[in-house]
This record gives sequence, structure tokens and C-alpha cells, in this order.
Amino acid sequence: MQTLPDSQRVVVTGLGTVHGLGHNPESFWSSLVAGKPGVDRVSLFDPESYACQIGAEVRDWNVEDHMDPKVARRNDRYAHFGFVAAKQAVTDSGLDMSRENPDEIGVLVGSGIGGMLTYEQQLRRLVDGGSRRVSPFTIPALIGNICSGLVAIHFGVRGPNFGVVSACATATHAIGEAMHMIRRGDARVMIAGGAEAAVTPFAYASFCSMKAMSTRNDDPQTASRPFSQGRDGFVMGEGAGVVVLEALDHAKARGARIYGEVAGYAATADAYHITMPDPEGKGLGMAMTRALRSAAVATDDVDYINAHGTSTPYNDKFETMAIKRLFGERAKQLPISSTKSMTGHLLGAAGGIEAVACLKTIEHRTLPPTINLNEPDPECDLDYVPNTAREAKVDTVLSNNLGFGGQNASVVFRRV
Repeated sequence: MQTLPDSQRVVVTGLGTVHGLGHNPESFWSSLVAGKPGVDRVSLFDPESYACQIGAEVRDWNVEDHMDPKVARRNDRYAHFGFVAAKQAVTDSGLDMSRENPDEIGVLVGSGIGGMLTYEQQLRRLVDGGSRRVSPFTIPALIGNICSGLVAIHFGVRGPNFGVVSACATATHAIGEAMHMIRRGDARVMIAGGAEAAVTPFAYASFCSMKAMSTRNDDPQTASRPFSQGRDGFVMGEGAGVVVLEALDHAKARGARIYGEVAGYAATADAYHITMPDPEGKGLGMAMTRALRSAAVATDDVDYINAHGTSTPYNDKFETMAIKRLFGERAKQLPISSTKSMTGHLLGAAGGIEAVACLKTIEHRTLPPTINLNEPDPECDLDYVPNTAREAKVDTVLSNNLGFGGQNASVVFRRV
């Protein structure tokens, strides 16, 4: 157990989530526990000519119900999601900003791709109508740090503020680095996570060209099938997951509800290939090892792993190998699940909504399932909590995310 002073221990006091499975953490969690698939045919554009025609979209969504219409029009869909999730998290935390020191509160909400929709729309304007048709808000809307800026402006907070970009590890890096900022004394409170909105024609064309996405278009709800035999690629998701982090003494002083502690974190690189994970899982194994070490948690004390589990042939196999190498014989008894089987893969926002899932797992002592796991891959032979949620003793959770570029992030959440 760590012996850090309460001023350096970092806890989570607020959760925010925007996703097709739920526009807030409670409805999102209810869908996960029910094993509800969030994938369907793409409706945001006509996907007929694309190899992949399915995705986990945020549906029944009107951003003007959640933010000023003028501000919404000037910003990208990814920033809408991140901004709303951040507002939810702050409200959930019970923070009274009028009583807080704004210089001690920061924002670190990242995006793996940023304003892809803005980029496509404005490029089309340029090609069709010339340079004068391009909006003056184009650059602010498409850059990946602007969501953090919007959140800071809304709450008037002046602490550390920027965006993290590390592909599909983005949000986990953001949460981990925000933890370090509080431990160093750079801030007392951090609003951290990730947002993504890459269900767009150009993004789909690009990922389809890589043959990275599932083409099970005839049965969308079973297309995301981590650890299953016959899995054929990831399914794109969109949305945001944001958490409020606080120094433990700060949270105690105001009587805050605490979901759990961010007890440890590590970031590593595979240094192997630009898109494929290390086939021996060395980089991820080192990230998990270092995250547990930084949390002073033994492998025997981990109760559950929320896996990266993308439903791609290589990722699921290599992540399984890394877990086996680290946990040894205990790997067979350790429950693991991939919530991406329900949420799809939110790229830079994945670690954000998975952090919310992990903290809800601790709160409710319930393991979310890996759905669509009817024919397990023989090389993926661990306990992936198949198809049905499970009640369990859950005090310590490990969450993994990997990104293009060989970037790995692991974070440890623990009950306080």
C-alpha cells in the first residue's frame, strides 16, 4: 500500500460520459451491465460504398440542449462531446467553482484525431467554392487541444491546460498525466479524459484502406467481438469520457463522494511498428508492471482488468500474451473484459469511457461483460467475462490502452 500523504494521493470525485449507450454515466453503465450492443449501421453519412458500414454513433443527440448554440456552431462534434462530458463530471463531483481557487484547477482532455468533421467540411468548401468560403473558425475547431480550452473558459479555471495526442492511448495518458500534476502540486483538481468524433467519410475511408475495421455489415451488433475466433477488425465508436481528479485531502475537506483512487499509472513504447503491437507484448507488459509498481500493488491484488480488447486479430492475441506473462498462473483466474464489444472503439476517447466503466465496476462490484464471445479464439484462453455481467469482489482494477505509434498506457484504480 502506498504511504503518500493525502495531498499527493489522487482520487476521482466526478464522472462524465457521452456515448450512444447513454448520454450520462448512469445510463451508460446500465447499458454495459445489460450487455447492450451500441453498434448499428452508420447514419451520419451514406456508408454504402465503404467496406465498413457500421459504427457506434451518439444518437438522439442535440448539442444545443447542452451548450450555447453559438459556441456549438463554432466547434467540432468531438469538442461538443468532451465539453458536455466535462460539465457532467464537474456537476457530479459537487465542486462549487465559486468557492475554489481557479489557479489550482486544470483541464487535460485529449483527442486522438481532433476535429475530423470540421476538416472534411471546410476542405469541401475550399474545393467547391474557393478560399473565401472557408470558415475563420476552422483552425480552432479542428485542433485537438481546443476542448480543454472550452472547458477552462466555461469554468474560468487557469491551471494546467492542454491536449494529449497519443492515438488510442490518449485519454488514459491524459488521466495519468493529470494524476502526476496533482502529485507534483501543479494543481489540486484536474478535469481529464478524452473525446472523439471520427465517424466521418474520410476517417472511414482511411481506416478501411488499412483493412483495420470490421466488415460484418450484415450483423452490426455482433461485429465487435474481442477475443473471439473470426474477429475481423474494430468497430468505430464516438463520444467522450471525462473524470474529475482531486488531491485526497481536498476531496475530504469538502466532503466529496469518492469513486476510487488513481493509484498508479505508466506509459511505455513498443518501439516496434507504427500500427501493429509488439508480437510479444513487451511494451504493454512493461506498462502494466510499472503501473502496478507505482501503485504499490502486487499482481495478486488485482481483481479485474479492463482490456484494450479492440477485436482486431493481433491486438487481442498480444494483449492476452502480455497478461499471461505478467500474471503467470493467476492469469487463468483473473477476470478480464473488453467493453469495446459494446461501445466500439472510441480511439482517443476509449480510455476515458473505460475509466468510467472501471470506477463504476468498483462502485457496484459488478464486472461488465465481453459480449459476442461465443467462439473464443484458442489463443485467447483467459476469463473474459463472456456475454453476461458478473458480481465480484472488486477493489483494484487495471485498465489498458494501446495506440498507433506503439504507445501504451496502463492505469490502476483502487477503492478508497
